[in-house]
Amino acid sequence: MGIISFVKGVGQRLFGGSKQETPAAELKSNMDALGLETSGLTVEVEGDKAVLKGTAKDQETLEKAALAVGNQVGIAQVDTGSVTVEVQEQESVFHEVKKGDTLWKIAETVYGKGKGAEYVRIFEANKPMLSDPDKIYPGQILRIPPLIK
Repeated sequence: MGIISFVKGVGQRLFGGSKQETPAAELKSNMDALGLETSGLTVEVEGDKAVLKGTAKDQETLEKAALAVGNQVGIAQVDTGSVTVEVQEQESVFHEVKKGDTLWKIAETVYGKGKGAEYVRIFEANKPMLSDPDKIYPGQILRIPPLIK
């Protein structure tokens, strides 16, 4: 995957929540709290870039971990180049939510006209970061899995 770019000023406000944890520890705690099976991953912060290191069980877990870390205020990039993926799968593409976007509209843009109902695939691919298909916001980065025919 390499480096994924995020909108630095958009996302969940996490930093400063606990005076005892460093930003890297807060990011790791947040990622682990989502139940993504990320025990094999560590997080380091270099300025506005988060660096994931270690081993991910599969491509989906790595992509969700990168989104969980990157969709935080203050993070502009997530570097996944130092992560080993145990089970290789086709990588997803990433989409930055624009004003007026809905998951239906994104599905039709990415998968093609008449494929809006595939928004469920996008929603499921972004769980547990998304709790409701109607709760997306401009600047948020979503993973768009390949459409299996």
